Amino acid sequence: AGAGGREEAEGPSRATAMLRHLLLKLRATGPVTVAEYMREALTNPGQGYYTRRGGIGESGDFITSPEISQVFGELIGIWYISEWIATGKPKAFQLVELGPGRGTLTDDILRVFNQLASLLSKCDVSIHLVEVSPKLSEVQALMLTAGKVQSDPEDTSAYMKGVSKTGIPIFWYRDIQDVPPGYSFYLAHEFFDALPIHKFQRTEKGWREVLVDIDPEVPDQLRFVLSPSSTPATENFIQPEETRDHVEVCPEAGVIIQRLACRIEKDGGAALVADYGHDGTKTDTFRGFRNHKLHDVLRAPGTADLTADVDFSYLRKMTQGRTATLGPIKQREFLKNMGIDLRLQVLLQNSHDTATHQQLRHSYDMLMNPKKMGDCFNFFALLPHQRLADPDKKHKPESKSPLPPVAGFSELLLK
Repeated sequence: AGAGGREEAEGPSRATAMLRHLLLKLRATGPVTVAEYMREALTNPGQGYYTRRGGIGESGDFITSPEISQVFGELIGIWYISEWIATGKPKAFQLVELGPGRGTLTDDILRVFNQLASLLSKCDVSIHLVEVSPKLSEVQALMLTAGKVQSDPEDTSAYMKGVSKTGIPIFWYRDIQDVPPGYSFYLAHEFFDALPIHKFQRTEKGWREVLVDIDPEVPDQLRFVLSPSSTPATENFIQPEETRDHVEVCPEAGVIIQRLACRIEKDGGAALVADYGHDGTKTDTFRGFRNHKLHDVLRAPGTADLTADVDFSYLRKMTQGRTATLGPIKQREFLKNMGIDLRLQVLLQNSHDTATHQQLRHSYDMLMNPKKMGDCFNFFALLPHQRLADPDKKHKPESKSPLPPVAGFSELLLK
C-alpha cells in the first residue's frame, strides 16, 4: 500500500473489506437472513458500523433528539421523577439506559436530577448504561464523568464505573442481564430501531423469508432473494392473524422487552421507549443512512447506519401481559403533555441573544413539527399493572386517593 496506505484504509478499501468478508461468507454458505446481514454490517468486531464509529451528530450519519435540544432530555428526566413521586418516592432507583449514544440524553437527565436535588435528597440514585461499543462507552465516560472512570471494577458485574460530575455513580454493562435487580427506570431512545430484523413476504405458496445473496448478474453486488421454502423464522415469527403482505420482525427486541417486563413486574419502576415506529401497520421500513441522506441498504455494508421502524404492536404482544403498556403516542403529543411549550418560554425569556432564540425555535420545530420528528417519533411505556389499576373502591372506600395520571400520556399536572 506504500506510504499513502493509511489514508486509504478509511475510504473505498475499508468499504470493500466488509463486502469481501460478506461475499466470501455468501459463497460458502449461500444466502443469509436480513437479520444476519444487519448484524454483520452494524456490529462485526472489525468492520461493523457501530463498533467502528457510531456516527451520531452533525458530522455523523444521523442526528438524534437529544443532540438537537437539551429540552428533550430534561422532559424525560421530569417524566421519571413524576413516576417516582407517583409510586411513593422509593428510597432508591436505578436509571438504566439502553444504547446511550454519546451520553447526551443521560447528561440532560442528570442535570434535571441535580436541579431537583432537594427533592431527591433522601433517594439513592445510580446510573446504569448498557453499551456494547467500546468506542461509544469512552465518549459517554468523557461526557458524563469528565473522564474519571475505572475499567473492570472488581466488585460489580460492570465493565467500567465512574462518578458523574454531580456525584452520582455510573456503571457500564454489555448486557441488560448484567444490570443488578431493583426498582429501576429504563430508557430506550433510538435503541430498538437498530436491532436486526427478519423480513418476510407473503407469496401464493405461503410466507417466505427475504434473504441477502450475491447478484449473479453483477458478481460483487448484493441483492434480495426469497427463501425457496418456509424457514424456521417464518414458522416462529409470523402471527397467524397477520393481514399484511410484507412483515418485519425483530426477535431481539421481543427478548429485550420480555426482560424489561419481567424486571418491572418483579421490582417495580417503568420503561420509556422512544423511537420511530408504527403500531403494526407498516410493511417495508428497512433503510440506510449515510451523511444524513438515505443510502441503499445493500451498498457498501459497514459504512452506513441501518435501521427499521419499531413495531410497537409486537413489543406490546411480547410483554405477554406482565406489565401494562401505554402508547405509542406521537412525540409531539408526549412533549406537549410534558410541558415543552412552557419550558421553551422560560428558556426564551432567560436568554437575550438572537442566535440562541433562533436555535431554540429551530430545535423546537425539529422536535414538534409533524413533518419533521413530531409525528414519526413515538413514545411507549411499560408500567406495573398496579400503577394504572384503580384500587377497588368497594372494599376500602377510605383507601388512599386515586393514582395520579401518567405524565406524557396525559397532561402533566404540576402541583
